[in-house]
Amino acid sequence: MAPPAQSQRSPSPSQPSGKSEVSDLKSQLRQLAGSRAPGVDDSKRDLFKKVISYMTIGIDVSALFGEMVMCSATSDIVLKKMCYLYVGNYAKVNPDLALLTINFLQKDCQDQDPMIRGLALRSLCSLRVANLVEYLVGPLGLGLKDSNSYVRMVAVIGVLKLYHISASTCIDADFPVILKNLMITDSDTQVVANCLSALQEIWSAEASTSEEASREREGLLSKPIVYFLLNKIREFNEWAQCLVLELAAKYVPSDNNDIFDIMNLLEDRLQHANGAVVLATIKVFLHLTLSMTDVHQQVYERIKAPLLTLVSSGSPEQSYAVLSHLHLLVMRAPFIFSSDYKHFYCQYNEPSYVKKLKLEMLTAVANESNTYEIVTELCEYAANVDIPIARESIRAVGKIALQQYDVNAIVDRLLQFLEMEKDYVTAEALVLVKDLLRKYPQWSHDCIAVVGNISSKNVQEPKAKAALIWMLGEYSQDMQDAPYILEGLIESWDEEHSAEVRLHLLTAVMKCFFKRPPETQKALGAALAAGLADFHQDVHDRALFYYRLLQHNVSVAERVVNPPKQAVSVFADTQSSEIKDRIFDEFNSLSVVYQKPSYMFTDKEHRGPFEFSEELGNLSIAGESADNVVSAQRVEANDKDLLLSTSEKEEAKISTGNDSAYSAPMYDASSVLVTASQTLMEPAISNPTLPGQATQAILAIDDLLGLGIPAAPAPPPPPPQLKLHTRAVLDPATFQQKWRQLPVALSQEYSLSPQGIAALTAPQALLRHMQGHSIQCIASGGQSPNFKFFFFAQKAEEPSNYLVECIINSSSAKAQMKIKADDQSTSQAFSDIFQSALSKFGVP
Repeated sequence: MAPPAQSQRSPSPSQPSGKSEVSDLKSQLRQLAGSRAPGVDDSKRDLFKKVISYMTIGIDVSALFGEMVMCSATSDIVLKKMCYLYVGNYAKVNPDLALLTINFLQKDCQDQDPMIRGLALRSLCSLRVANLVEYLVGPLGLGLKDSNSYVRMVAVIGVLKLYHISASTCIDADFPVILKNLMITDSDTQVVANCLSALQEIWSAEASTSEEASREREGLLSKPIVYFLLNKIREFNEWAQCLVLELAAKYVPSDNNDIFDIMNLLEDRLQHANGAVVLATIKVFLHLTLSMTDVHQQVYERIKAPLLTLVSSGSPEQSYAVLSHLHLLVMRAPFIFSSDYKHFYCQYNEPSYVKKLKLEMLTAVANESNTYEIVTELCEYAANVDIPIARESIRAVGKIALQQYDVNAIVDRLLQFLEMEKDYVTAEALVLVKDLLRKYPQWSHDCIAVVGNISSKNVQEPKAKAALIWMLGEYSQDMQDAPYILEGLIESWDEEHSAEVRLHLLTAVMKCFFKRPPETQKALGAALAAGLADFHQDVHDRALFYYRLLQHNVSVAERVVNPPKQAVSVFADTQSSEIKDRIFDEFNSLSVVYQKPSYMFTDKEHRGPFEFSEELGNLSIAGESADNVVSAQRVEANDKDLLLSTSEKEEAKISTGNDSAYSAPMYDASSVLVTASQTLMEPAISNPTLPGQATQAILAIDDLLGLGIPAAPAPPPPPPQLKLHTRAVLDPATFQQKWRQLPVALSQEYSLSPQGIAALTAPQALLRHMQGHSIQCIASGGQSPNFKFFFFAQKAEEPSNYLVECIINSSSAKAQMKIKADDQSTSQAFSDIFQSALSKFGVP
């Protein structure tokens, strides 16, 4: 334990200033160090307690190190413990002082009292001073052979501590081999469990560099060792049982009889009082039977009762953890849990996070036989005082309706929600009614009759307002006031802050125009003019697209914007099946609770597309010569933001060619869509024309909105082909300086071929490939699935540089690229060359 930070509070009778008190303690300890008078141990206890209390509140008492060590020469175990605590606290920050403790700790490691031997060995291994590892080998070797199980247990963990201090010392002393023999022969189960834990950690760390360690790690999963541990599992404590069960889950059985033998051995573990043991056992059962469909389903039936029992007992936190695992199983096999739906009803005293998970499970287990009861229960929650739970319950009703179970009754319930005088209930119901109409258009008459009575002024939430606007446009022929409601919304365009609502409004007005042209003509002109002047790029682009579509051909525009209605059969799932399978593979871990694979929340490089950790490993400069190698530490010291930053200020200054961007024209309110209205009522006549004639015809069409959009200028001549220097040279310092100074010219995403992703297992191959296309790598880093590269290139005819940051995610087969250039006018040409080279990577 590191010493606490120094306290900044002013001294008081209960808060000593430090200096005088430490001096007094030093003199008192020195007097008692060699004393053998009666009651001296009691005096030492009082002084030791003062030292520990001062250390705890932040006073530096390291000056007492020598006196504390001298006073530790006693058989009093309480004094020993306090002295070991003090020594362990100051040894790491004062390695020179730690040397003073070696003699008395080694002496205590040979004490007659096994408790003192164990405590001394634990303290000796906890010093964590690299210079003292030579003094650990002897005591550890004796501790592993000690007659007392407590000392052996401490010695096993001490070997693991030694490995983390000096791996070579641990391996050279053959401690892993000793631990393996001890694991098989020792009579104490805790010693066996500690040996298993230490060996797994040591051999997993060594496996990447040693084939022997890799074989030993695989040897732990052999049938004799796995069966040996499983036969003794009842003798282990809960922690050790979980460790053995985790090992058994990785075991690959030789045949079906092997599977049934293991399951019979572990059958009684499903009734264990500890939830961690039950979940670990369930993981073994599930993983062993994955290849046996019928048995796997029977396993679901068998584990259902223990899981439901765990949910109803214990704290809400434990219930949530178990529910998360149950939720995962319910999503994989909902039919097995459909008869137990009442276990997922919410209790009034449950926290909201438990209720939310239960609502998701109720949605999953709903079928023809239980839909009515589940929906009735969910409707009760809609009036809950907990607004988030009320919202979730309404969404759950809608999800069940989309599963085609008892749709008639559910639609009636949702329409009743629309009539409730609660804004959040109405908002959620509107969103769900929109989805229902997309899947069941036959219900439009009943739904629109209720929706038509809702005032748009009473709907404030963006998603709900967007849903209402969608229905106004989609069913404007059935809603008498639809054009006028839309016109009122357009008049308050500037007051609408949601881009989603403005986008829906544009589309709804377009649809309404094709169904009721005379009434919507003016509103459409106003909507397109407002959209063209909108500051949001998506809204501006859609308005411009609609305008040009109408200008080209109104009949074509109608077919594009208002095609015949088609029912949506399946809605997109928010989580891919690959992610769900990955979570299932990590059963009985935080992955299930977080509902995401472990690599998404444990590895720092997965925090975002541009986030990279400082611990990615060394960044190596491309090239074979040692003179051209720059370490990660040096690069980071020169410019920490260059390779490891997640957000760069110049992203806000990306050059997008706004100087030549289209400038939205002013809207002339006096102009009307006469041409469009007339065209709509006439049969469309299409005459094939040449491209040039078509362009002239389009330009000859009168401006439908009177917006006076000028004709597009003739395209500029193509730029000359860019050529790169085949032997470009750029030193790291210049690269970093330019990277800081230059703005981002282009930021793009590119998809890699499967062959390229496969070849990326050796990142050096990519560096050589790009070098063959005159693009040099100056730094690289990362590990699968995220790799980060910095490239540079130069023009052949002039000293103009291109700098590239390329982040490749091998799991999504995507490459994120940022390009900076001295000559930004040629950035796109260089990007084409770069992407072309990247597309050929791995292709034979």
